[in-house]
Amino acid sequence: MGDRISGMTESITRRRFLRQGAAAGVALSSAAGARPPGEVRIGFLGVGSRGMAHVREFLKLDRATLKAVCDIVPERVERAQAAIVKAGRPAPEGYSRGEYDYRRLCAREDLDLVVISTPWEWHAKMCVDAMRSGKHAAVEVPAAVNLEECWQLVETAEKTGRQCIQMENCNYDRVELMAHAMVRRGLLGELVHAECGYLHDLRDSLLRLRDGKRSWRLEHAIRRNADLYPTHGLGPVAQTMNINRGNLFDHMVSLASKSASLHQFALERYGPASPQAEWKFALGDVVSTLIRTRAGETILVTHDITTPRPYSRRYLIQGSRGILQKYPTPLVYLDGRSPHHEWEDLLARYAPAWEHPLWKALAERARGAGHGGMDFIMNYRIVESLLGGAPMEMDVYDAAALSAVIELSERSIAGRGKTVDFPDFTRGKWKERPPVGIVEA
Repeated sequence: MGDRISGMTESITRRRFLRQGAAAGVALSSAAGARPPGEVRIGFLGVGSRGMAHVREFLKLDRATLKAVCDIVPERVERAQAAIVKAGRPAPEGYSRGEYDYRRLCAREDLDLVVISTPWEWHAKMCVDAMRSGKHAAVEVPAAVNLEECWQLVETAEKTGRQCIQMENCNYDRVELMAHAMVRRGLLGELVHAECGYLHDLRDSLLRLRDGKRSWRLEHAIRRNADLYPTHGLGPVAQTMNINRGNLFDHMVSLASKSASLHQFALERYGPASPQAEWKFALGDVVSTLIRTRAGETILVTHDITTPRPYSRRYLIQGSRGILQKYPTPLVYLDGRSPHHEWEDLLARYAPAWEHPLWKALAERARGAGHGGMDFIMNYRIVESLLGGAPMEMDVYDAAALSAVIELSERSIAGRGKTVDFPDFTRGKWKERPPVGIVEA
């Protein structure tokens, strides 16, 4: 553990974080064109369901100016424009002349940031085009679908000096923020293990035809047997374990169960004569991945989007002094504090003392926002980090490391649980990069 930055449990104040990240932040703080002071000018690529959610959240931020929207469906562009005007903002320019019209948006001189909410296979290429056009890119998860795309993101960000921000909203949920703050304060001791994942029954959504066509997301389940969506669970764990900042994902193994649930659902919902009943799925119902970090922690990551179950990200952090879990209800056990061998209610017992300052400061403003408020807090942090010249908590190296799990798990499964190594996307810079501390509003 000699490579690991010392003082991992120390609370890193905002001032120290900004000072340590200044070299990166200053270089990445402004994009093409003369930006009005105190304003981030934004263009949106993709304004379907998720993209419109981001439009609504950025409209709540006074320092965000919504300048342009793009979608291959003209009606979506018109809907986004109408929503922005209804909110009392000037109408943004619209782009909808086919799949590559987004490049005209990226070429504008009056944008600082491009927000990308499109099908996964477009994420990396749109990020690359945005950064090459001098814009920062904030992209929905996953940022890339294979290792080649991960490296393209890293190399383009380094070459252009633009930020590529992974929009992992789960890093900003209440329990994950609180757990991060508790770890930084040393309350769980030295971290040894975590469990996380994405467990979400999507059978109905996956199998539903749209205009007579299969969804783009289903195509991945048909073609690939992998952890297709690792970042929601793994993002918060990686940040708290200092991945790419004193620590690294080192190697991993993955196994997949058989595929049964989607076919059974297709038979029962649509009937044996339906097109859905004929589809074959490469994706196993449950994909289990075990990661070991350079510092010696283990992380169990589960992907399950096809079995009947309540939603969960199976968030659990185990340290040498205690354990914390989020699902099905937030609980904690702290050695020497909690009653012997008894769980305690995390929020009722400890939130007054150990709530994360971001949540304390922004919870009221985030009330009613997407996904319980975490979408608002994430977008707030994107705007504030760009304006302040500070590196965002989740940058291009994190986007690459988290997205790499997709292809690496696919390789491991195909190799009967073969151990696969993670690339070091930082090329050694992880040894010097400061951990993400307890960032304040």
